[in-house]
Amino acid sequence: MKHLFVMDDLDRIDVDGDSTLMLMLEAQRRGWPVFVCHPRELFLIQGKAHATVRSVNITSERQISPSASEKVDLGFFQVIWLRKDPPFDMDYIFSTYILEMTPKGTLVFNRPSSVRSANEKLFALQWPELSPPTLICRQIEHARSWAKQWSKVVIKPWDGNGGRGVLVSSYSDPNFRSMLEILTENEQQHIIVQQYLPEIADGDKRIILIDGAPVAWMARVPQPGDHRGNMHVGAKVASFKLSERDQEICSAIGPTLKAQGLLFVGIDIIGSYLTEINVTSPTGIQELNPMFNIRIEQLLTDSVLSAYNKFLKEE
Repeated sequence: MKHLFVMDDLDRIDVDGDSTLMLMLEAQRRGWPVFVCHPRELFLIQGKAHATVRSVNITSERQISPSASEKVDLGFFQVIWLRKDPPFDMDYIFSTYILEMTPKGTLVFNRPSSVRSANEKLFALQWPELSPPTLICRQIEHARSWAKQWSKVVIKPWDGNGGRGVLVSSYSDPNFRSMLEILTENEQQHIIVQQYLPEIADGDKRIILIDGAPVAWMARVPQPGDHRGNMHVGAKVASFKLSERDQEICSAIGPTLKAQGLLFVGIDIIGSYLTEINVTSPTGIQELNPMFNIRIEQLLTDSVLSAYNKFLKEE
């Protein structure tokens, strides 16, 4: 099975933490050709999806050697992985349109139309009973008046990632209006205003789901003096035991993830609330594998193989 990874440039890979690298290694371990391209290298000819790709070989020291580039029809591949990191901007959206035009015999994970629809911060609000009290607006006075009912609130961009722009404040904070002005760009952009959850001190829980079922989980504990549970900004990884509420959340959203072709998903839970559903390029494989004595990349690839065999039978 020939695998194409639509991803960031190879020089951005952190070999000690990158989850896409693990998926590439698993395909190579199985003797399957591995190719890469950047979303900017996708293109259409008469409605047929193509890309400028390079085959790669990964050494035992995790050094990646790409071949010369070539232009190919995406029907050349059995499996395409959409693994471009956010920001989820119009370029990202346009790449999902092109990937939707791959031939029927090529499976794309996660499904491009579902990635496009499932905004990582807004998607969770389809289950309001599982989410913290949340307001999404761009009007400063609306945000201020809504925040009055909470001792603290979190404000953040709707399209942020990696902890960027996440602020903790309150209605009584003399800087609150200024923060809202900056984040909304003077009411030109929507933002998210959420009740602050003090349980963040115990960690932002990340649960990896494969085909809608939880397989591994970890807590990302903010470093002292910070409130963000993101490894990008220094949060430390810790183990925890799934609570009944965590399992309830997974059971509630799992069937929808499976039905929408969202094979590899990372959800975030703070305390007893679902805060995000990450579908673009979930991470955590290298941190979780030793914690659970598993190989998540193997489980994912097995699921892909199962999906492909099912497709062949239906054909």
